[in-house]
Amino acid sequence: MNNSRVGTRGSRLAIAQTEIALCTLRNRTSLEFEVVIITTSGDVDKRPIFTIDEKGVFEKEINQAVISGQVDFAVHSLKDIPSDLSHKLIVASIPKRAQPNDVLVSKRKLKLADLPTGAIVGTSSLRRAIQLFRVRPDLQVKPIRGNVDTRVSRSIAGEYDAVVLAEAGLTRLGMKDVIAERFDPKDFVPAPGQGAIAIVCRRDNRELITLLKSVEDPQSKIEVDAERALVSKLEAGCRFPVGAFAISKVRQSTFTLYASIFSPDGKKNLKLKNSGYTRDPATVGVELADLLIKKGARDLAVGWRNAVEEWNKRL
Repeated sequence: MNNSRVGTRGSRLAIAQTEIALCTLRNRTSLEFEVVIITTSGDVDKRPIFTIDEKGVFEKEINQAVISGQVDFAVHSLKDIPSDLSHKLIVASIPKRAQPNDVLVSKRKLKLADLPTGAIVGTSSLRRAIQLFRVRPDLQVKPIRGNVDTRVSRSIAGEYDAVVLAEAGLTRLGMKDVIAERFDPKDFVPAPGQGAIAIVCRRDNRELITLLKSVEDPQSKIEVDAERALVSKLEAGCRFPVGAFAISKVRQSTFTLYASIFSPDGKKNLKLKNSGYTRDPATVGVELADLLIKKGARDLAVGWRNAVEEWNKRL
């Protein structure tokens, strides 16, 4: 191979994340990389994500391009990749993860507690919406779609009093200065895999897998493997919002995985953690999922499926 084609979405964040991955790869190889922009169904359909009854709306077309050979590999936000990835593909590498926290962006740099009653806060994430309602039931939580910079500009312009976003996206776009408040992930639980970049290629491309593995961060890999195992066992997705994040430390053999699930009305919150060995992160995720199921997670999942239309009217 003298050059390699890389598939990604066309948003500023997607391109920035792709460049982060390629910058590291260029230090490991003499390959030239050509970035190929691919439009996904999630880019075209502007409805709130939880109303779209389909998996992988931000990655399906890109991964199909990998399978067909149109591109050699793809760079994604890990949280956009369903746990049931095609058997023809593999998540070949997880580069060093950014902070998984959610943050608040507001025009006057007001924190969540300081927003006035009736303030409009934008998000299309059920997980974020229910946590906002629990903390501030007096706020108006309304859906917002668009790229990160678009959502920020709509808040700064006053269309929304505030928006909730992932810190990682703002950091990668050089926009950390707009952050009004950084939420503690134990109090405002992020999405599983948030802050992580995933590089996907064909499972049978051993030469490329070896190259991509060379830029993987072991600590980040442990964390996201545990989080994705939890999601897979719970069969969670946009319509069953589960918050989860793992904390591991370099040179330590154990780590801790935290998870939080809410009922659709926000009155019930299953909040558990599980610790285990870094050599088997998936087991830690499955064990925590089993604990959540014993506490009633399946019933909450059914409740969310029945409440999607109600939330669609509410947001």
